[in-house]
Amino acid sequence: MTEKYKGAGAGHLEDLAYRMTEIDTRPNDGQYLGMKLKVAEALDHLMRAMFPYHFGKARARFVETEKRTYELMQAYDALDQCLELVYKDPAEATENVDELINALPGILEVLKTDIQAGYEGDPAAKSADEVIITYPAFTAIATYRIAHQLYEMGVPMIPRVMTEQAHQATGIDIHPGATIGRYFFIDHGTGVVIGETTTIGEHVKIYQHVTLGAKSFALSEDGTPVKGIKRHPDIGDRVVIYAGATILGGDTKIGDDCVVGGNVWLTHSLDPGVTIVTKPSGQALSTDKLSPEDTIEWFI
Repeated sequence: MTEKYKGAGAGHLEDLAYRMTEIDTRPNDGQYLGMKLKVAEALDHLMRAMFPYHFGKARARFVETEKRTYELMQAYDALDQCLELVYKDPAEATENVDELINALPGILEVLKTDIQAGYEGDPAAKSADEVIITYPAFTAIATYRIAHQLYEMGVPMIPRVMTEQAHQATGIDIHPGATIGRYFFIDHGTGVVIGETTTIGEHVKIYQHVTLGAKSFALSEDGTPVKGIKRHPDIGDRVVIYAGATILGGDTKIGDDCVVGGNVWLTHSLDPGVTIVTKPSGQALSTDKLSPEDTIEWFI
């Protein structure tokens, strides 16, 4: 006990500590002390290794390859410590770290397409550098790309810690299990939710408060949700989903080149090329001012 808590109050605090210990919050599957801090440290170094001129610390005496090498070494050590918390065999942890580090060039290539999609898809973006440095969507997507690699490798816990840290920082919730193609862009981003079994094609753009979620959960005999089944929608290529849209269900498929309007609630599939909007309440929708490209094919 510190000097401050010696005396009459010390016994009370010890009693509270004993009662809390009896409740038992020890982890079931591993030892996770320090994991969140180590994951944050690893992500920081990984981002510096991939984008040393945007996130790296000033080391003027280092050439680019040396900067990347230094950050990769730091990331390697932090990741190894993280994975040793979820693997009993240190060799298995190191093997998985090796696999992730070796996958980084491929991840970086895909991220370059996401940056391009952000720059080309937002007239407010003055440069690709602005997308990298200032857009919360880039932080969320970059973190997802790294976490997804670990998820596909079967690494427990760490991928979720990564994407939830990005969720807390950006307001964008992408489950690491989702499958997302190249040239992906989220504009604004706050409130976006992308569920675990979602698949998204290439050149897809979504706006804030979009939910790609589950319609309902199948329950096991004990009343808990069944794990590992398809619950979230499939989104095709070149789809645009506007703000506030909700698309639900594992059997819901949005075809290529569809446009889903703002605040649409959708639980059925769409054929390719369909535009769907909500009909304004109490208002007549005039179509004579719509160009052929804007023709509305569905109302809901």
